[in-house]
Amino acid sequence: MSIQTRLIDYVDGETVLEGLLAWDDAIAGPRPGVMVSHAWAGRSELEDDKAVELAKLGYTGFALNLYGKGVLGSGPDVNALLMQPFLDDRPILQKRLLLSLETMRDQPEVDESNVAAIGFCFGGLCVLDIARTGEDLAGVVSFHGLFGAPENTAGNKIKARILSLHGWDDPMVTPDSVLALGEELTSMGADWQLHGYGNTMHAFTNPQANDPEMGTVYNASADRRSWAAMRYFLAELFS
Repeated sequence: MSIQTRLIDYVDGETVLEGLLAWDDAIAGPRPGVMVSHAWAGRSELEDDKAVELAKLGYTGFALNLYGKGVLGSGPDVNALLMQPFLDDRPILQKRLLLSLETMRDQPEVDESNVAAIGFCFGGLCVLDIARTGEDLAGVVSFHGLFGAPENTAGNKIKARILSLHGWDDPMVTPDSVLALGEELTSMGADWQLHGYGNTMHAFTNPQANDPEMGTVYNASADRRSWAAMRYFLAELFS
């Protein structure tokens, strides 16, 4: 095994974006690609590491970038300012996500007919939005994602299979939101599943999360179990 990485520039209008591709060059030919959608701070070491971990599993990982090359939040206030315009304009968000997905598909290490996406926090909402557009990809995995539905995808048919990995005590995603997501995905014909982790808050996969007042707390058990659930899900998608 020899994990390789390279940075990839791509452009949306006047905004230059920079993603990171990771693959195992001991594997010959293209292999399934799994895009990693970042949390509210932007593409960071955390997402790059997830792309590398996916490469170790035999996939090509691609950590996308939504905010712009070199743009990374420095704390909750700045992170919120970076994220909010995309929450306010979901079609713009979806356009940039689909551009990122197409960029991954274009790489020679990726089997363009076998792709999926995973995302964390804001990135969890992002991969759900990819599915909501009706994009033809194998599946998406949302880790402690936000569930609020956009206004522009009602009536679409979801093609991607969906796995949502949710901390039951997440104050940002209440049980009512969970029920609403289930109703939404069912109405769109999705093949979906949801794993709820008890005594678990938001950001449970991030070892740096330790703010109970905000509701962001790392949970090692939920982190381990959710990654295992993702591995099984991806293996099923690409079997």
